[in-house]
Amino acid sequence: MRNFDIVGRRKIWYFISLCVIIPGLVSMVAKGFNYGIDFTGGTIIELRFDKAASIADVRDVMKGYNLDNSMIQLSGDESSATEARDVMIRTVDLEENDRKAIMASLKEKLGDYAVLREEKVGATMGSELLMNAAMATMLSWLLIVAYVSFRFEFRFGIAAVLALIHDVLVVLGVFSILQKQVDSSFVAALLTIVGYSINDTIVIFDRIRENLRLHFRRGGDIVELANRSIYQTLTRSLYTVLTVLFTTFALYWFGGDTTKDFSFALLIGFFSGCYSSIFVASPLWVTLRNWNEAKKARVK
Repeated sequence: MRNFDIVGRRKIWYFISLCVIIPGLVSMVAKGFNYGIDFTGGTIIELRFDKAASIADVRDVMKGYNLDNSMIQLSGDESSATEARDVMIRTVDLEENDRKAIMASLKEKLGDYAVLREEKVGATMGSELLMNAAMATMLSWLLIVAYVSFRFEFRFGIAAVLALIHDVLVVLGVFSILQKQVDSSFVAALLTIVGYSINDTIVIFDRIRENLRLHFRRGGDIVELANRSIYQTLTRSLYTVLTVLFTTFALYWFGGDTTKDFSFALLIGFFSGCYSSIFVASPLWVTLRNWNEAKKARVK
């Protein structure tokens, strides 16, 4: 296994990444995203049933109208962990006919109820908040470049941020292609993915930095040095990502409909983060270093 030249085959890994990212970018331009009610606003319906109902019961009714991603909450003094008479449904903006059909289905399948509240609401995450989130993300990337440049060198910082951008684009592209719902939990998933991915990348970069000291003393090829550093941390990286993926898959499989898109984003992002740390970040550092050496050679 250690004889496999990961960094030497970096053009293959770049090509694989582009094969995933480019269709995602095309989909983002052509199809856009399936924004959830956090971004688009919607309708809130609060009901008090004569008999206690569960979230699963209400979601089954909503599923018949392709609204199973609606936010459903139990409330009231008589509520338990699984059932309650008071139920609040937050869903997309409903036309009058759709609303009446849903209300009729709820009465037919779950029994009589009294309407406590029924109103249209605006988006909780507007365009200004999205812009602030994007600016905050870009600022965090600049700070990562500054910190990694201080602790290591500037090329490490650039490679690390490019790997993070790779992971974000992969997740965004998959969600656009599959038209998975994008809501506030998706934003939280993206931030989690960025934090996980940079941690794994820094571990490999730290080993490269340690091996560089021996490299300058003994001489040797920079590609071989990067490969050795990756293999020295590979077991740790694989154990970590497998543990995280097992846990996240359990959340995806058993967590219910409300956490499915969130955990799906984490699954894609964690896998991409592991891939980019091994096959993108370190090869990018070698590529940037070779470009710098070639530039120096031309100047001389």
